[in-house]
Amino acid sequence: MVVEPSALVPAFAENWLKEVYTALVETNAKYPMLAYGFDWLAFAHIVIAMAFIGPLKDPVKNKWVIDWAILACLAIIPLAFIVAPIRHIPLFHILIDCSFGVIGLIPLLICRKWIIRLQNQIAAR
Repeated sequence: MVVEPSALVPAFAENWLKEVYTALVETNAKYPMLAYGFDWLAFAHIVIAMAFIGPLKDPVKNKWVIDWAILACLAIIPLAFIVAPIRHIPLFHILIDCSFGVIGLIPLLICRKWIIRLQNQIAAR
């Protein structure tokens, strides 16, 4: 069964996504150097992911990484609602962006709870 890509996109988002696609095609054709920023964005994601090696190796000592990540998830919400309208981002996409922060909180809060439990066990020895 073949699903048309347009069937996967809600009608209210279709025009905006077409506009985004057109903007990317035209910008890349005229100014390919702007895509270099996306290379650095990808690199930043790799560097951020490497920060989580610390909590894997020593969760108690590196609890601050989890706390920092929780703050980053919380910061997504005001950033999205402040900056996205300036950039003409529609509400449905702002909510998608915010969902990354909300969903990201779930494993982080679980990890923080486990780290605190481990910290208490170590202190009780």
